[in-house]
Amino acid sequence: MSEFMDKIFLHALKAEAIIGIYDWERQVKQTIIVDLEMNGSVRKAAFSDSIDDTLNYKKVAKRVLAFVEASQYHLVETLTEQIAMLLLSEFGLTWVRVSLSKPGAVRNSRDVGVIIERETKDLKEWRDAQ
Repeated sequence: MSEFMDKIFLHALKAEAIIGIYDWERQVKQTIIVDLEMNGSVRKAAFSDSIDDTLNYKKVAKRVLAFVEASQYHLVETLTEQIAMLLLSEFGLTWVRVSLSKPGAVRNSRDVGVIIERETKDLKEWRDAQ
């Protein structure tokens, strides 16, 4: 079995951020919900029972929440991409899936959002575009 079969996840991280294309959306913080799946072998940590041998999901959660709450993007697509690149570059991941939703953004809908998957190789293209 490949070490990349293991995944660590965080579901329903809730943050408030300025996001949207309309003037009123630029004036008030709106709720953003983020789900994360990240690759990483948990085998070593399972044997050692030490946080030093695994991805510290508390640090990941704090970093993502701080990033989202400080952001002011227009599109959920942009915020989602930025979160993925942040995780790949700062936490040494090789793969991540980010699901971001914006509850109540469309009438008669629970939420709208974006789901993306990115790999380390995507970092170069992202950095070149910056």
